[in-house]
Amino acid sequence: MIRFGKGVVKFRIPILILGFLLLIPSVTGYVNTRINYDILSYLPDDIETMKGQDILLEEFGTGAFSVAVVEGMEQKDVAALKSEIEQIDHVKTVLWYDSLADISVPMELLPGDVEEAFQNKEKNSTLMIIMLETSMSADETLDAVEQIRGLTKQQCLLSGMSAVVADIKKICNSEAIMYVVIASVLSAIVLSLTMDSFLIPLFFLLSIGMAIIYNLGTNIIAGEISFITQALAAVLQLAVTMDYSIFLWHSYQENQERYSGDKKRAMAHAISNTIASVVGSSITTVAGFLAMCFMTFTLGLDLGIVMAKGVVFGVVGCVTILPSMILIFDRAIEKTRHRAIIPNLGRIGNFVTKKYVVFAVVFLVVLGPALYGYTHNQVYYDLAGTLPEDLESVMGNTKLEEDYQMGATHMIIADSGLDKKQSAKMLRELEDLKGIKLVLGMDSVLGPAVPEEMVPDSYKDILDNGKYQLMFLASEYKTASDEVNAQCDEIKKVIKQYDASAMLIGEAPCTQDLITITDKDFKTVSTVSIVLIFLIIAVVLKSVSLPVILVCVIEFAIFINMGIPSYTGTVLPFIASIVIGTIQLGATVDYAILMTNKYKRARYQGAEKQEAVSYALNSSLQSVFVSALSFFAATFGVGLYSSIDMISALCVLLARGAIISLLVVAFILPAMFMIFDKVICKTSAGFVNKEQRIRTRSVIS
Repeated sequence: MIRFGKGVVKFRIPILILGFLLLIPSVTGYVNTRINYDILSYLPDDIETMKGQDILLEEFGTGAFSVAVVEGMEQKDVAALKSEIEQIDHVKTVLWYDSLADISVPMELLPGDVEEAFQNKEKNSTLMIIMLETSMSADETLDAVEQIRGLTKQQCLLSGMSAVVADIKKICNSEAIMYVVIASVLSAIVLSLTMDSFLIPLFFLLSIGMAIIYNLGTNIIAGEISFITQALAAVLQLAVTMDYSIFLWHSYQENQERYSGDKKRAMAHAISNTIASVVGSSITTVAGFLAMCFMTFTLGLDLGIVMAKGVVFGVVGCVTILPSMILIFDRAIEKTRHRAIIPNLGRIGNFVTKKYVVFAVVFLVVLGPALYGYTHNQVYYDLAGTLPEDLESVMGNTKLEEDYQMGATHMIIADSGLDKKQSAKMLRELEDLKGIKLVLGMDSVLGPAVPEEMVPDSYKDILDNGKYQLMFLASEYKTASDEVNAQCDEIKKVIKQYDASAMLIGEAPCTQDLITITDKDFKTVSTVSIVLIFLIIAVVLKSVSLPVILVCVIEFAIFINMGIPSYTGTVLPFIASIVIGTIQLGATVDYAILMTNKYKRARYQGAEKQEAVSYALNSSLQSVFVSALSFFAATFGVGLYSSIDMISALCVLLARGAIISLLVVAFILPAMFMIFDKVICKTSAGFVNKEQRIRTRSVIS
């Protein structure tokens, strides 16, 4: 690796020029990568709800729908608004009272439940079901939603997933840049306080920023990424890869002392040392992210690949672009040197190694409650329910619940050839189910006072295309609630009795599938990530016992972090456990491997147990502290700022996890080394030098 380091030093100017030139295609790729704001679209294509969505789009030319609550309008004005909405591009049709019968027919002549579903006389409001030609999160759908909103102000409130997705898009577009700004500024402040130069943090951020742009630019290969990945990728890449830059800088400073101020030689060795230090930890971090690709819920694949790429770009940038910057701008860096405001933490090792029994007891005492809390967390799956209350989609959902006692809206696709008597019987059974507010099908609107001839052909075409028939069900229950999930099961039982090929689709059934699938996925990914990291640590450290110790200590930190919400009553987003588990594991393993390598080196060179562990902690804690504090600052600031609870909650968890990981690595890991030192030395390569049995203190002085 020393030859590589010398090569970087020699070609530092061409490397930096090439680095800046690569930003051009990267920015182009970033700008042209589509953002997907619909979480449900990441469900597997082979499940029934997703197949039903495809049938809806292919056979009925409808990919999404939204329920609009119109207030304070006369019927003639509502009819005019309906006509205007139908003129908007990609709006297929609008179902309203005049879709069921001619507007000259009094609404009172329709069946009672249909009349109640379409109007609230006390609130002077009425409902319209707007059906769109494109899928729920397609750009065309979102544009149509905005155009519909533009026709009226607060008189027409849209509810439904497409309206929610449109609002999420607006929030992300307005906040995404601030996420990066907040993370960068707070990280720079922390680095300025903890390091000995005001300028070096800027070069850290610049080199990492270039790596982030490379990463985001290469997402064009996939065509699109999720809004969660887009929002978190830059912040997480900054937080996860910052420690590589810190390790390089500290190694550079150490080698300057060793080589009497020969900065080029010192940097070459610093690059070599950094590669040796971070390869093992970065591989484990990449493996943790790639474990997310085993999820059948492909949001894991999306986030996992982007973050794995981010780590690779971060490592490459750390050993090429950053050293080039440091050497080229050496004079400017030297002029901004200052005394670190936060004192050196290099003396804590003696205290920890003397009190290691106390920390081992703390580990045992805390483990039980942490594990209990970790396994008893409450999670939510309804993204819309956690958005700000002043969003139009949230106000629309609230108005729908208050005025019409409607929560989720389901759709049933059944065989068009189903016997009419059987179809009518099925509709009656569906109407009798608990929590069903309305069933809207051909037979449901044909009351005794409305002859079939008076139902417009356009309405018939919407609900029956000759191959499939379509039915709408309005539920009183909210999406992702236990009640609506039980209701979905009951609906499936009913429709399957009459038509085995019938499908229940919509936001609530999709969310029910999301709950089932992700529950299995998270268990799989957790197992895969632990196994992969266990094997990589075993190979990198050439040990049988160290993987067990390190994984146990890291998982202990994760248990504490994820267990706290159980005791505070905090409800977490459903992806929290896998995202936090993977990222916190990746960050903590960097700290653990750094300390383990120093402990291993000291033992090999003849140091006794306590002396080796104390040296390992003292020599690595400053780097770990700066990295963890920077990680905390970057994520905590975004967590406080973001108005999307899923992003906010994840960032707050990551920030807390950084501090917990720091404490666990500083106090619990050294205690484990003290307790299991004999086992480690006997089951690991490189801890005992048979040719050198005389203690050498010079390496740790």
